[in-house]
Amino acid sequence: MQKKLSSRKQGEKSISSLPLLIALFSGIIMGLTVAPVGAWFLAWIALAPLWVLVVTSGKHKPSTPPTLFGCAWGIGYHGVALSWITGIHPMTWLGVPWWPSLAITLFCWGFVSLYGGVFVAIWAAVMARLAQQKAGIRILIGTAIWCGLEALWSAGPLWWSSLAYTQSPHDLIILHLGQISGTSTVTAAIASVNGLIAESWINHKEKNTSSASVRFVNRYLVTAAGLLITLHLIGLILYIRPIAQPPAAALKVGIVQGNIPNKIKLTPEGLRRAITGYTDGYLTLVNQGVDAVLTPEGAMPFFQRDLLGTPLVSAVREKGVVAWVGAFGERGSSYTNSLFTVSGNGEIVSRYDKAKLVPLGEYIPFEGILGGIIQRLSPLDEHQVPGSPNQVFNTPLGQAIVGICYESAFPEQFRRQAAAGGQFILSSSNDAHYSAPMPLQHHAQDIMRAIETDRWSVRATNTGYSAFVDPHGRTLWISGYNIYETHAATIYRQQTKTFYVRWGDWLTPLLLGLSVLSWGIVIRNS
Repeated sequence: MQKKLSSRKQGEKSISSLPLLIALFSGIIMGLTVAPVGAWFLAWIALAPLWVLVVTSGKHKPSTPPTLFGCAWGIGYHGVALSWITGIHPMTWLGVPWWPSLAITLFCWGFVSLYGGVFVAIWAAVMARLAQQKAGIRILIGTAIWCGLEALWSAGPLWWSSLAYTQSPHDLIILHLGQISGTSTVTAAIASVNGLIAESWINHKEKNTSSASVRFVNRYLVTAAGLLITLHLIGLILYIRPIAQPPAAALKVGIVQGNIPNKIKLTPEGLRRAITGYTDGYLTLVNQGVDAVLTPEGAMPFFQRDLLGTPLVSAVREKGVVAWVGAFGERGSSYTNSLFTVSGNGEIVSRYDKAKLVPLGEYIPFEGILGGIIQRLSPLDEHQVPGSPNQVFNTPLGQAIVGICYESAFPEQFRRQAAAGGQFILSSSNDAHYSAPMPLQHHAQDIMRAIETDRWSVRATNTGYSAFVDPHGRTLWISGYNIYETHAATIYRQQTKTFYVRWGDWLTPLLLGLSVLSWGIVIRNS
């Protein structure tokens, strides 16, 4: 008798764990939409299983809290999508022993995965409370809450994996919705289509209990298909618009991809390779007739006071062609990760300081508490500080929009600079810290920023992938990986302003406002 009861309890335990595994697996499926797998089309169905689980649990009050479903899904998605973080191990080149390096790496990966899981858990808790409401209310509020949580998350220091970036660089047509209200437009599209598919399944299961013959295809599934097609048609209209390319707005820009591994970057060999590689690359590109040359983040590992005495700046002074040089700025006893404009006379005429620093990599959150526990991963002894959020980068060739490495994940950084008059994008990155999928995802982020702002983008990295991207997000050229390269291409200065550049993310407040209004009507009529 006791054995039967024991086996029954084990069976109940396995049954209750199945929905949790389904939630985790569907999150993993969403994680496969980005590099290195790039199965972007799965994003349109990968959220639906979680939606069904949460709403169903809200109706039937199971033993597993719906927040656990959300947390499992979020850990699956962000854990897989951000698995490139593990590439920072080993950090022995920074003086961190092998085992502590592994511990730091696992902590970082686990923390960002769990952090993402918390946000999805909040969404799941709200959706469970809406389980008894009409499907239309759930779809509206569910989409609005997801967009709101992404907006809240991206306003902080730790951000990367929006639902929107699952579509980059593959579905350029849908990414053009970003010109309307930024990434929230694409995120809302993905969430709402998944919601309609989920509600189709819920509706089918509920009707199936009262009718022996019910077709799976119902109004929700038809609406999902119609919405998906309509959204792509809107994106197509934006995508097929011709790009103005007047000769007077043309700039021939060169990039140098130095390919200097981080482990030797600050050694005598690394310094020699940086001086030789970037100086020779600059001269090669000048001989090709470029108007300017862009180098990666930290290309010349010197402080501003020492940069003017380098052979690279001497070459700029001799040839008279502008160079945008990644180096370090000073601010009191601290330093900044900066991009400098070196004019044709060899003088520094403008400077942009990286405003979004990498948590744990470039600074320690709550440093007073964690400073003694977690070693700072920066190879420099000085304290790195962020730049002002309201910088303008004027150059002899026009005002530029600048993003240094991690900033590519923050569309507001680019939108603000475009609204202030930025005419083209300069993306300067290192990308040598992590495993190979990260540079591909980074390139995907820059593609989204080019589309949203309707700007040409020049991307220079240390080890790859460097690229040129047009305002429609089309990659005109992309470098190899872990090789030294130079390349030149013509871009065009633009002053157009998309709806997003003019008004920012207006869709999220609108959806949240409509949700509050709808909820108020429901309460009044109940």
